[in-house]
Amino acid sequence: MRSGDYESSTGSNIGTAITFLLIGLGAGALLALAVAPKTGKQFRRDLKRGYEDARDTLQDWGEEARDRVRSAKERVRDVAERSADLADNLREKVEPLRRAVNRG
Repeated sequence: MRSGDYESSTGSNIGTAITFLLIGLGAGALLALAVAPKTGKQFRRDLKRGYEDARDTLQDWGEEARDRVRSAKERVRDVAERSADLADNLREKVEPLRRAVNRG
């Protein structure tokens, strides 16, 4: 991994682009519904469907975000445990050398 290059940086840009795309699509759909020659009942039904679709999409994104946070948390925990194991292993190997230096 290069310095300053984070794994989530490219995903964040893609996520932002998709978010703005969906917002634009939603706004365009609302505008199209508003100017379309439909009855009020049809418009409200279509508006309700659009709301439900958007709500479902947001729930999916929330679940995905929770999964990613959980995964990142597990990776951090694994790295911390490996680091602690390496430190313990290093202490065990260096201890005889430390004792020899203190005696001499």
